[in-house]
Amino acid sequence: MRTVSLLPAATEIVGVLGLMDQLVGISHDCDFPAEANTKPRVTSCKMPGNDIASRDIDAWVTEQVQQGADLYTLDECLLRELHPELILTQKLCDVCAPAYGTIAALAATLPGPPRVINLEPTTLDDIFNNIRTVAVAMNASEIGTRVLQQLHDRVEQVKSRLAQTTKRPRVVLIEWLDPLFCSGHWTPELIEIAGGIEVLGGKWQHSVRKTWDDVRHADPEILIIACCGQTESRALRDWNRIKSQPEVASLPAVQSGRVVITDGNAFFNRPGPRVVDALEYLARIFRSFNRNPKGSASRV
Repeated sequence: MRTVSLLPAATEIVGVLGLMDQLVGISHDCDFPAEANTKPRVTSCKMPGNDIASRDIDAWVTEQVQQGADLYTLDECLLRELHPELILTQKLCDVCAPAYGTIAALAATLPGPPRVINLEPTTLDDIFNNIRTVAVAMNASEIGTRVLQQLHDRVEQVKSRLAQTTKRPRVVLIEWLDPLFCSGHWTPELIEIAGGIEVLGGKWQHSVRKTWDDVRHADPEILIIACCGQTESRALRDWNRIKSQPEVASLPAVQSGRVVITDGNAFFNRPGPRVVDALEYLARIFRSFNRNPKGSASRV
């Protein structure tokens, strides 16, 4: 099944299924598993690089969206040369991948034409269903069943440990620092399963813009920074710049050192198999908090 993935999460799903040999093309953003980096890239990004401030990136994206401009360039000639039978993409967020309508229209002109699958999860179950969908589409149903069983078993292990939890910490997970966006979609659900309470973001809802005053009123015991599309070191750059601002520095979680900076790009923002890694990571943070509620959770 000659497959093109236009979504990092989809590439990771193909990887966990052990089907990377069937992947003939990827997006500019696909970087895991490592074998993905050997594949032809059929998209490029017009977005400014990570060397500029997050506020400037947000302003640029907002302007482009308001103007109806595409954020990505699709290499149509290369896509035709690859002769895909299957294209994996999404409708969830036009900021995260090329617009679905553009991909579907182009696919209709290709030989075959290739099947276009929309992966648009909101919940953890949706993510697992996406894995099943890709496995079936790539004629690997049995492999998909085994992979899903392993992921479900890991989730159940986290849930079983939760029975021993004495306290659920109040948590705010931030998906963008400047301007500030709360968590959404599956992330508050992960926090809940792991033993915390997301007090700002909405479970199965879109991530929305908030203020540091909103964070103060939510009064989290733990603040987790997992910025969309950013590594831990990139998010740390923004955090170091804003953490001394009065409205941030005065937060009890900040004063107590209960701030965790993590790789949102790898674990939280991509709806693929590594969200279970994120779940286990959260569970470790919350267990540590329960052992020492007054201690530091900071990796800064």
